[in-house]
Amino acid sequence: MILETAILDVKPGQEDAFEKAFAEAQAIISSMKGYISHQLHRCVEKESRYLLLVKWETLEDHTLGFRGSAEYQEWKRLLHHFYDPFPEVEHYSLVFEN
Repeated sequence: MILETAILDVKPGQEDAFEKAFAEAQAIISSMKGYISHQLHRCVEKESRYLLLVKWETLEDHTLGFRGSAEYQEWKRLLHHFYDPFPEVEHYSLVFEN
């Protein structure tokens, strides 16, 4: 399992519109091959910042499968214009779990 992380800095004042667009976009990602689950968290200290966590079966399910799909183009259309700056995405593999 691979955990994708992204800190999403949304343009101030567009948080409600972003959350509405994300509610629509999450159906796209959850339908992809290798998708396991996702969570979107809003920062308490910085109300325009979000943390997106997505679990994938493999790294390639995200980087090649999702990002290389036609569905990703719709994901981009719905969400990418909200970000400033554009988020850095990182991937993690589990070391310990309790």
